[in-house]
Amino acid sequence: MSFDWTAEQRARYQNIIAAVRALPAPADGHFTREEWRQCAPLGLPGLSVPTEYGGGGLDAVGAAHAMEAFGRGYPDMGLVFGVAAHLFACAMPITEHGTAEIRERVLPRLCDGTWIAGNAITEDEAGSDVTALTTKAVRTPDGYRLSGEKSFVSNGPLADVFVVYATTDPDLGFLGVSAFVVERDAPGVTVEGPLPKIVLARCPAGRLRLADTPVPESARLGAEGRGAAIFQSSMHWERTCLFAGYLGLMDRVVQRCVAYARERRQFGAPIGSFQAVRHRIADMKLRLEGARSLLYRACAARDAGDAVLLAALAKAAVSEAAVHTATDALQVFGAAAYLGGSPEEKALLDALPSTVFSGTSEMQREIIGKELGL
Repeated sequence: MSFDWTAEQRARYQNIIAAVRALPAPADGHFTREEWRQCAPLGLPGLSVPTEYGGGGLDAVGAAHAMEAFGRGYPDMGLVFGVAAHLFACAMPITEHGTAEIRERVLPRLCDGTWIAGNAITEDEAGSDVTALTTKAVRTPDGYRLSGEKSFVSNGPLADVFVVYATTDPDLGFLGVSAFVVERDAPGVTVEGPLPKIVLARCPAGRLRLADTPVPESARLGAEGRGAAIFQSSMHWERTCLFAGYLGLMDRVVQRCVAYARERRQFGAPIGSFQAVRHRIADMKLRLEGARSLLYRACAARDAGDAVLLAALAKAAVSEAAVHTATDALQVFGAAAYLGGSPEEKALLDALPSTVFSGTSEMQREIIGKELGL
């Protein structure tokens, strides 16, 4: 399978890299609304949303290519991850499963940078198990009343709208889960955070509490009981397109290691002339290109409508390669990488959670085994 980028795609890739490199350097603390709004003119918050709602109308392959450029050009994965989670875990489920009313109300604001979205599924006692949700959605004459608490909602402290998964029928397991669009100013909504964390530190995560929050039926995504399927569909977007940002991170790390190995001298020679260093960097490049090929195959499968196996393979490969690449960079840079705030330290801290979110590496291997008939 060949991915020969068109002139338009190559130009978009280079334009995004140049534009995000020109943005102000990330400050301490989590990203701000101003930083978020600076991504909107580049089309990043709505890459794969249809153009009729203000999005870019890109397929998964095109959206991943643009997201890779974002991760390569911008030095903070916190913002890259926040924008990608907003798009692939929130805007795309709304695009694919929302009512006309909710699409017209929400999507243009998500695409133009006016609103930030947060995906609210994780609970303290329900991480990978969507059948264990304790958040409830109770039917009313006007729609539903939602009650419960969500944790680790990425973008949560800044979010204007949430995609919330709740149980509508606890007796039906995963068939009793439904998905809803809940706006921050709805009655009974409380947002807490940001939670203290050292990984992806610039992407704020928080808690979402719902206390008898009224939600109209028009804000439900898909049919009642389709929440688990909608969530899995959003995960296929994440496991492909979101992780393209980590390809960009790895590309950036490899290029820094190559430049450093050419300049840094020990024993009278550049360290890149030593086989141990040269082979380590060669292995970094090998992992990057293998992960890149697998991810774009998964994106093509996503566009064709059959991404389960390849998405799981790609997610595991890219996330584990990102962590391995970041630790290798620490070895190449040596003591210089352990100074507080070094790019290598930041790359590692941004890469580490990638093997956990969007389904752990262990869960991906379960999916892979199942798809292989085991």
